[in-house]
Amino acid sequence: MGKEVKILVVDDEERIRRLLKMYLSREEYKIEEAEDGNEALAKALENEYDVILLDLMMPGKDGLEVCRELREKKATPVIMLTAKGEEVNRVQGFEAGTDDYIVKPFSPREVVLRVKAILRRASQTSYLQTEPTTKDVLVFPHLTIDHDAHKVTADGKEVNLTPKEYELLYYLAKAPDKVFEREQLLKEVWQYEFFGDLRTVDTHVKRLREKLNKASEFAARMIVTVWGVGYKFEVVNE
Repeated sequence: MGKEVKILVVDDEERIRRLLKMYLSREEYKIEEAEDGNEALAKALENEYDVILLDLMMPGKDGLEVCRELREKKATPVIMLTAKGEEVNRVQGFEAGTDDYIVKPFSPREVVLRVKAILRRASQTSYLQTEPTTKDVLVFPHLTIDHDAHKVTADGKEVNLTPKEYELLYYLAKAPDKVFEREQLLKEVWQYEFFGDLRTVDTHVKRLREKLNKASEFAARMIVTVWGVGYKFEVVNE
């Protein structure tokens, strides 16, 4: 039997929590609830969840604050739920470290599909780590990406990335010196269009560079901006 999947559903509206719990429980996921930001952050830090569904507008700490504070300690995948569909809110969510974004009113089936997609990406490797298969590892000076373990180390220090940050780095690093347009990265890494919201890519690149830079300035410099086009991965020796 596979590992039990634990999901934290955070919303100040009980009817939304109940609706999400009903649909997600059908997938045999274990659901826990929180009704405000303070409770959500406390539970998220104390427990290990596979996914957190996090409402943006809540009393006390809002979803952005919860996500920012969580990201200082953990890389638990977060799907932000919000009644605001404006572009600026999507960008703020991604800057705070959100992995995905669903605008209310939403279809519960869509939420289930998004949760499954994140679980697939985050747990693709859980069974590979114990099998003596050929390891999928990208090794560069100052940077190693162990794709089987979804583990990134820069100058010997592990870099704690969210699933989306990791996928973006891996996608770029698989093709050194190839320039990728933002539109292509949105389509390939996010797997569906965000209505041309290209700043999604920019905010993730910024966060990725910041995290890499804490471990190695050389590793951070490997993600190169190609002005007016997009980004590429360029190997830096020194």
